[in-house]
Amino acid sequence: ERITEDMKSAMRSGEKDRLGQIRMLQAAIKQREVDERIMLDDAQVTAVLEKMIKQRREAITQFEAGGRADLAAKEVAEIVLLQGYLPEQLAPAELEALVAAAISESGATTVKDMGKVMALVKARAAGRADMGAASALIKSKLATA
Repeated sequence: ERITEDMKSAMRSGEKDRLGQIRMLQAAIKQREVDERIMLDDAQVTAVLEKMIKQRREAITQFEAGGRADLAAKEVAEIVLLQGYLPEQLAPAELEALVAAAISESGATTVKDMGKVMALVKARAAGRADMGAASALIKSKLATA
């Protein structure tokens, strides 16, 4: 609903770039609904958003490697817009506490147990933390354990 309202306000104010980005987001959500023949709930929309943000981050890396700062800047702007629809992000201290709790709860002792910990963290921090950063944090904590 918020995405639709933002699209309408972008139309009214004539923000073509923002309107295009919101339409792209709506198209991705609608595509998944059609593919799976379901109506997406908030958690599933969050998953679509995370996937789109991950794609943008990968594109930024490619554009910077190719010397296309203009296209990288466009992708950064899209990430900012998409992140506006995600739940509030966890602070680094909150993420560390979540990882520590997941490690103790799963009984993980080595890096081989990382999958168990990652599953717990992913379930609890869905949409509220960068899973790449969470993965690196888990790996560093298990390596020193």
